[in-house]
Amino acid sequence: MPDQPLSIDVRFPLGPARSYEVVVGDGVLAELGSRLSALAGAARCLLVADSGVPQGEVERAAASLRAAGCEPVTRVIHGGEAHKTWDAAGSLLSDMAALGLERRHPVVALGGGVVGDISGFVASAYRRGVPFVQCPTTLLAMVDASVGGKSGVNLPGPPGAGTLKNMAGAFYQPVLVLVDTSVLGSLPLRHLRAGLTECIKHAMLCDSVPRRDPGLLESTRSALRAWKGVRPAGAPLAELVARNVALKASVVAQDEREELSGGGRALLNLGHTFGHALETAPGSTLLHGEAVGLGLIAAATTASALGLVGAECERLTRELVEHAGLPLEVHGLAPADVRARMAHDKKVESGRLRLVLPTGPGRATVVEGPSEDAVITGLLAVLRRP
Repeated sequence: MPDQPLSIDVRFPLGPARSYEVVVGDGVLAELGSRLSALAGAARCLLVADSGVPQGEVERAAASLRAAGCEPVTRVIHGGEAHKTWDAAGSLLSDMAALGLERRHPVVALGGGVVGDISGFVASAYRRGVPFVQCPTTLLAMVDASVGGKSGVNLPGPPGAGTLKNMAGAFYQPVLVLVDTSVLGSLPLRHLRAGLTECIKHAMLCDSVPRRDPGLLESTRSALRAWKGVRPAGAPLAELVARNVALKASVVAQDEREELSGGGRALLNLGHTFGHALETAPGSTLLHGEAVGLGLIAAATTASALGLVGAECERLTRELVEHAGLPLEVHGLAPADVRARMAHDKKVESGRLRLVLPTGPGRATVVEGPSEDAVITGLLAVLRRP
């Protein structure tokens, strides 16, 4: 018997005035108009669509909005980190002003993480803040980028530094997140697998967060084994998405602006300091999720070199990344170049590198100033020799 459609509501708990629903299920994009009308009741909105989203999905979202009395003005922008620029955000802001959109007119993002990040930043800046809705269409955005309120654009760095990821942005929470898992059917398999990286990351943190989910690591491991060579879909995927959203919600509720020095929201950066450097290094062709998967392996290897974990943690991390169908190494990148890029990470304080590293199954911590030898050992674990 095929999996039955499933709809799960996850409350994002940020206090009575700012809490919002994350609705996960097959076909929930059709509810966009009615749910937004109940929250904002606006006659117009800006619908920012990812160029990679099938036109039928864009039309489905627009039709839902019109049926609820909200006329969408659609703008299509490109996904991909190369397009997450100040100019892209400025163009949208100029369009909103030219259209005469008002403070109660929402911005609706329909696409992957890049489109969500730009749209959220624009929503936070236009008239000092308008309502914002996330409709993520990639798995990575569903379980991570669309929830939690981080928005932003990349900036060009100083000479030799390349792109600085998310260096301009704001913490700006949406009023609603609609996660329609049916749209993943049109997502290229490579991108779908890249999204599984964030599920692996959350599983590696499941015992270090306020709302613990001690079974998430083994559930994720079992799911990845079952999906190896098979496209994830149906109720099992929706349930995994919902569990990941609930885990992230508990972290963000405790530390919305990443201010706790001992962990908190910073833990969600597990694998990302390595990953961002690998993703943006000259010559890199990695997707964000692929780079973070490599970053998770590098983090586990670094933790082992520091004596925080044993070899079993390294093996488990590699197994999870491999079963997700993600690369285990990358060639053509110089360790010195990647390490230099890590120095521009947002978590660097007073010139000291801060890494989130595993300390055991489902546990992680922030390590300040790890030894250079351990960091290089982590990088060498994923950089293929010529």
